Amino acid sequence: MAITLEEAPWLGWLLVKALMRDRSHFVAQTGPELLASRGPPASASQSAGITVMEWGEDIKAVSKDEAVMLVNHQATGDVCTLMMCLQDKGLVVAQMMWLMDHIFKYTNFGIVSLVHGDFFIRQGRSYRDQQLLLLKKHLENNYRSRDRKWIVLFPEGGFLRKRRETSQAFAKKNNLPFLTNVTLPRSGATKIILNALVAQQKNGSPAGGDAKELDSKSKGLQWIIDTTIAYPKAEPIDIQTWILGYRKPTVTHVHYRIFPIKDVPLETDDLTTWLYQRFVEKEDLLSHFYETGAFPPSKGHKEAVSREMTLSNLWIFLIQSFAFLSGYMWYNIIQYFYHCLF
Repeated sequence: MAITLEEAPWLGWLLVKALMRDRSHFVAQTGPELLASRGPPASASQSAGITVMEWGEDIKAVSKDEAVMLVNHQATGDVCTLMMCLQDKGLVVAQMMWLMDHIFKYTNFGIVSLVHGDFFIRQGRSYRDQQLLLLKKHLENNYRSRDRKWIVLFPEGGFLRKRRETSQAFAKKNNLPFLTNVTLPRSGATKIILNALVAQQKNGSPAGGDAKELDSKSKGLQWIIDTTIAYPKAEPIDIQTWILGYRKPTVTHVHYRIFPIKDVPLETDDLTTWLYQRFVEKEDLLSHFYETGAFPPSKGHKEAVSREMTLSNLWIFLIQSFAFLSGYMWYNIIQYFYHCLF
């Protein structure tokens, strides 16, 4: 496709912005874990015109406890959205573990995730049992030893557009809810996580927190954070948009519900039913959002209140400054070894 003279300046500026954002991702891979574990992807959203509105319960209240985030999955940009949301939630970003599709291993923050101890899961029936065993081993070897607190999980096992038809056929065959905005979740990874991380009381019941006692000192996993991401007009943002910033300024909406772990069943069948209920609720939440442009109010409230998630300009400045300095340092190191070798 030929580029006209009028389009050249716009395309040039687009390329410069893309390189700036991509440089931030790449350079961060060489920095300290706290900065490397997602700072630049979040700061890139500011220059891309992407902002986030948060709805539902305030997850800052449980930021010091162990928790699992169950998130609906629509596009690669979901990961970037969550990275931005969690930047102002204390030390959560540095102390969390991600369970992502193996495709993310090949993105510009894939190396960061590997160093950070995240788990890349390969989808497909033929891989399922093996992947669950690897996940169990990964949690045993990395979760406690690295002082992890939160885990991010996408239980649908793939993007909405890829799984919807299969999920609907499965639902019809098994007399399950017919969903269009989400797909029926898979329970395998969730069960592995709960069995590995939920502390058991002497009577065998799970030791978890209570929403009214956020200062609980119970050990082990305490909360399930049901997280629903919604995009205006149901048009999800992919990772290319985050890097290139070619889409008009966009507001992404994220809704949270917090469940004490003691209210979550651990047996396979009951857990699967519980997860189905959560995704039926997500379906209703998203249907309401697409019809009205807002999430419905929580029970006992007359209207829903949203909170704009913004990043500190000072924080962004420090992150970008670190990226430039780190890039300059590594440029000199690589240049030095190049001259030594050649």
